[in-house]
Amino acid sequence: MNAVLTRPQEQDLLRMLLIRHFELALLDLFAAGALHGTTHTCLGQEYVPVAVSGLLHPDDVVLSNHRGHGHYLARFDDPEGLLAEIMGRAGALCGGVGGSQHLYRPTFLSTGIQGENVTLATGIALHMRNTPGRRIAVVYTGDGTWGEGAVYEALNMAALWQVPLLIVVENNGIAQSTPTRAHMAGTVAARAAAFGVPHRKIHGCDVEAIRVELASLVDAVRGGGGPAVVEFDTFRLGPHSKGDDTRSPSELEALLARDWTVHYRDRHGAQYDVADTCQSERIALVVKDIGTRPLASGEAIWTGHTA
Repeated sequence: MNAVLTRPQEQDLLRMLLIRHFELALLDLFAAGALHGTTHTCLGQEYVPVAVSGLLHPDDVVLSNHRGHGHYLARFDDPEGLLAEIMGRAGALCGGVGGSQHLYRPTFLSTGIQGENVTLATGIALHMRNTPGRRIAVVYTGDGTWGEGAVYEALNMAALWQVPLLIVVENNGIAQSTPTRAHMAGTVAARAAAFGVPHRKIHGCDVEAIRVELASLVDAVRGGGGPAVVEFDTFRLGPHSKGDDTRSPSELEALLARDWTVHYRDRHGAQYDVADTCQSERIALVVKDIGTRPLASGEAIWTGHTA
């Protein structure tokens, strides 16, 4: 018998499926020649930002990276603004000038420059430490970014200053086309320990279980305990960028068998199928709407300061 989804569980599933169908739509749009530039999808990793977002407050600040559509959509239910930005159409989040990788909205900022967001997050977290409130800065990185020196400079300062910073590492085992074992000596845990920063590694894709495991760690960061690193053992199903996947079909098939959708479909049956259809249809309507809009004006919708 399938487990019945509670209302909060249903909302989490809908958000994960929203991200999944958004990313699939982007790959279809690129294949059809309807998009320009580049994009990096988070297929397979959708549960990570959904789990983390459930532990955040509205005034916390999230800093994202080049693979950040899921980070944005987990934070804001706004596929229209994001797709308009990527397609350069009216209603674009940043007037169509930021594109897929460089997004801004109050409490959210992304950059395609590897490692830069960790330094920015450290500065924002320092500001938070020195002002009233219990806000935290959350920054998403990949395993490949841990080859950037800026990450360690930021970790050093974050630990020295005891700032409220949560570093989320989406370790998907591959940096563009290079396996992690071929580009990283040692482990993320050992590197965090070198700076005296707590580290937690997360296995599995159940959003509720992840939140239970991380709740006390996030509370400690929020309460003045200094920075922490959370490392997700995850994987991406899609290419690094559009169609540049060098992995073998058998390797991709093995990953598909471990996809979070398999876990949720097996557990929730018909409820999963209803949610999946709902979000598939929603994104199809969003794509149709945005595709008929005029070009963006270049004027950003959102103004103000990130922190």
